[in-house]
Amino acid sequence: MKIVRQFSIITLLALIGEGLHYLIPLPVPGSIYGMLLLLIALCLKIIKPEQIRETASFLIEIMPMMFIPAAVGLLESGNTADLVPMLIIIVVSTALVFGASGLVTQAVIRAEKKSKEEQV
Repeated sequence: MKIVRQFSIITLLALIGEGLHYLIPLPVPGSIYGMLLLLIALCLKIIKPEQIRETASFLIEIMPMMFIPAAVGLLESGNTADLVPMLIIIVVSTALVFGASGLVTQAVIRAEKKSKEEQV
């Protein structure tokens, strides 16, 4: 029952985000509005992280699987002439994401070490 409640909270915010997408005339996807609502609710402590932790962890774990249908759709809709530019874009963007993720992780680890040293 706990997981159903957690999933319902996340789904409700996503649904409200989709509603905002139709109401606000900006080219922003409804999922982004939903994520912003979740961020605001977490920052204002309307929703506590414990209230959605298990479901959020599960969704993060299965996130790579969510990209498969989109990738298959792109491959089916495109022709083989687009394959080389798409592969170049994929390789470059993957390298950029790896690099950015590594730099952010290093910064967070350094900040945590610094705060621990200051506490001692």
